[in-house]
Amino acid sequence: MRALALGLIFSAAGFPCLAQTVLKSEPLILAPYEIAFVQDPSCGAGKVRKVTGAIRGLQRRKACVTLAAEQASLVSATP
Repeated sequence: MRALALGLIFSAAGFPCLAQTVLKSEPLILAPYEIAFVQDPSCGAGKVRKVTGAIRGLQRRKACVTLAAEQASLVSATP
């Protein structure tokens, strides 16, 4: 019974972490392999740009992806 209660508590605490943040502009600094979702009009309706940070000497990877409405929240990027 305790294991079930602990499982419910940890799953409730971890649920808000599943949401993805959608930025209004691409961040200047992005750690290698870190992912940022950016609101970009070139991707079309219902899609956002997925930007993945790269190691020194390589360019960032960029792709248009679809996010579910309940997984995304819109915030402003801090320069």
